[in-house]
Amino acid sequence: MRGIRGGQGEGGFTLIELVLVLLIIGLVAGIALPAVGRGVETLQLRAEVGTFSAFLRYAREQAITRREAQEVTINADARLLTLKAAGADSPRATRKLSPRISIKAETLTGNSITFSSRGLSSGGSFRLAGRDGRAYRVSVDPLTGRVTNTRASG
Repeated sequence: MRGIRGGQGEGGFTLIELVLVLLIIGLVAGIALPAVGRGVETLQLRAEVGTFSAFLRYAREQAITRREAQEVTINADARLLTLKAAGADSPRATRKLSPRISIKAETLTGNSITFSSRGLSSGGSFRLAGRDGRAYRVSVDPLTGRVTNTRASG
């Protein structure tokens, strides 16, 4: 009887090959994960911009539907949007935005926008920025009350 032949015809990987593959996987993950993180931050900022715009559109819709002026107040420090009938004390709706964004009014109208019963508005523009420096501008046209958002430069 002969002994078992070692090494011939047997498949497998050496320890060095396994370590090299793990090293390559680690390098690729180290390069790719920060890019994925930035992508998530961008998506979160865009979602907050969408929420901000939708709240303003809702206020305009309420002004037209209820046939009474509606006022949206933006508290930039608390990141809180408040909707109430113009002149009323109690809010009709509120929306809290993420603490990861900053809000800055860019027009002289300050931190409130009023929508009339015909859909017109006092107009305004706000800059919403993320921690990574990306920013969007949400504007309300004074003539039409239309709400738009665009990527802000700089």
